[in-house]
Amino acid sequence: MPEHQQGRLPDQTLDQVFRTARTRNGWSPTPVPEAQLRELYDLAKLAPTSANCSPGRFVFLTSDAAKQRLAPHMSSANRAKTLSAPVNLIMAYDLAFADRLPELFPQSPTAKTWFAKPEVAQETAFRNGSLQAAYLMLAARSLGLDVGPMSGFDAEAVNAEFFASTTWRANFICNLGHGTDENLFPRNPRLPFEDACQVL
Repeated sequence: MPEHQQGRLPDQTLDQVFRTARTRNGWSPTPVPEAQLRELYDLAKLAPTSANCSPGRFVFLTSDAAKQRLAPHMSSANRAKTLSAPVNLIMAYDLAFADRLPELFPQSPTAKTWFAKPEVAQETAFRNGSLQAAYLMLAARSLGLDVGPMSGFDAEAVNAEFFASTTWRANFICNLGHGTDENLFPRNPRLPFEDACQVL
């Protein structure tokens, strides 16, 4: 085994991050300190993206005023649980991510030009921003927090409210904090390996 690898993580860790972790709908009022938000981002940012392009952008809404700006744009099924969560997180991506590539990928001075076409920039930003959002949720679970990702919102309205005159775009919303069992659904089935995978 290479020196940088230390073997399988303990089952307790795998349980916390995957096996027993659940998407939460109910939330404890316990606040999440900014230091912990910074810590989870500092973990997530280390995970890989294409050419280290790092297009993920994250807006942590912790104040009542900020949450009230988001609430009208959530679906009726998601509004109450969003307002009750300690943190609402707008998972976004930056269409102008390539502007930072001279800093983030200095080994290739021409990297910025790879994404000059708008459709290439859009596809790359969305794909890699989605990856970074997933990394962020796994980082949150690793730090003992719960997450509740949601697609039920008006993306255009959120973009207008939070990202007007910028190159950021909303991907999805994720509630964050210490979850409760309130309105917790039974775990739904997952596809077996044979239905979802191929080994060629």
